[in-house]
Amino acid sequence: MLLKEVIYLVQKDFILEWRQKYAFNGMLLYVGSTVYICYLSFSLRFSGLQVPVWNALYWIILLFTAVNAISKSFTQENRGRLLYFYSLVSPQGVILAKIAYNAALMLVLALLCFLFYAVIIGNPVQDVPMFLVSILLGALGFATSLTLISGIAAKAANSSALMAVLSFPVMAPMLLMLMSLSKNAIDGLDRSLSMDELGTLGAINVIVIATSYMLFPYLWRT
Repeated sequence: MLLKEVIYLVQKDFILEWRQKYAFNGMLLYVGSTVYICYLSFSLRFSGLQVPVWNALYWIILLFTAVNAISKSFTQENRGRLLYFYSLVSPQGVILAKIAYNAALMLVLALLCFLFYAVIIGNPVQDVPMFLVSILLGALGFATSLTLISGIAAKAANSSALMAVLSFPVMAPMLLMLMSLSKNAIDGLDRSLSMDELGTLGAINVIVIATSYMLFPYLWRT
């Protein structure tokens, strides 16, 4: 039953996004323009980016893209639609569907950002599969954490400000681990050196999903 609810709600989000398109196209425009501005600011002026700067800029761009994309997860739902869902589906189905949809959205945006980045600025990554694993964990981590924060912020009057305030302490440690993991992939280091970051990021994602599953019903009733 729960799986059917999640599939139905994810399909609903994809159908609404396909009909509107402005949100996804806006995120693509944001990613493309930001990467191009970085190219004009660094590559032309300073003859290319150093590897640590390349890595840091990529994740900063992706972080702001995630905040902008996921912040509307609950605020874009009108009150009537939320009441309708309240009578049909469980709160666990709602939060798991939002996480699944946002994870898929962030994975697509992260891969497109990496593609734009590699084509326009250059690709210094030596271990591409490991870098793609870091992108996968980053997309899932951003989606799980920011979806729950978006649900909390949607209950407040000034949801945008609260979203920014709550997301910073949660995202900062995750961002540091993702930068460390991707830096190892860029340098082509032995994969055994990245096991700690992989395990920690995987554990964080599991913990946040479990926390969302348990706590969102209380938030849903308020």
